Amino acid sequence: MSVKSAERVLQVFELLAHNPDGLSIKEVSEKLSFPQSSTSNLIATLLKQGYLSLDNMKKYKLGAKLVHIGTMAMENLDISLQAKPYLEKLMHSVQETVFMATLSGEDLVYLTKINSNRSIRTTAQTGYSKPLYCTGLGKTFLANMAEEERKSILDRIDLVPITAKTITNREELEKELYQYSLIGYTIDDEENEEGLYCVAAPIFGADRRIQAAISVAGPKERMLAQKAEVVERVLWTSKKISESLGCIL
Repeated sequence: MSVKSAERVLQVFELLAHNPDGLSIKEVSEKLSFPQSSTSNLIATLLKQGYLSLDNMKKYKLGAKLVHIGTMAMENLDISLQAKPYLEKLMHSVQETVFMATLSGEDLVYLTKINSNRSIRTTAQTGYSKPLYCTGLGKTFLANMAEEERKSILDRIDLVPITAKTITNREELEKELYQYSLIGYTIDDEENEEGLYCVAAPIFGADRRIQAAISVAGPKERMLAQKAEVVERVLWTSKKISESLGCIL
């Protein structure tokens, strides 16, 4: 037996998930054929609890609390279980911090972080989100998604400088993403955090679509000294995890 109010909450979440620019109460009411009064009460409750957010245009969008819940759910999926032994092996082989992340709307969300004995401090933590355009993991998604999806995302985001090395010119970024799509890995050269250098690669599912991305990050000087080995090991690890998910590369 289903509960009508619970069903309506789920319908609102699914509707807004497919409308990332947000919808007004009237639009939600019309699209779901809900009475506007009950829609208003429902959305007000979800907004108060942090499950929805409201922008300056009075449009409602999915809220930050759902990102956290979604991240926790992702950690319980097979991809996290499948990847963990490979990521631990990767960390031991290069002795730098290893990450795995997924895509959440227009942001990157970290699923896993494995520190080495000499890991440096970084703002990236499990459950945290970061922009796609200035991280190795994020650029991996952009480089490996369908052109139409990439264009749509880049149309909606501002290329704000995070550091002095952040790429803020769209044409330059798109050229770089194209090159990355050819070589199979991406680089973050102090574009998100000063002094930090990152090598990242995609994880593909059985449908050959990108499901996650992994990376090795560390101090630039130390990373460049072993870059060839890091690239080789990151690519090997991404291939093995993809294969474990049923992808034939």
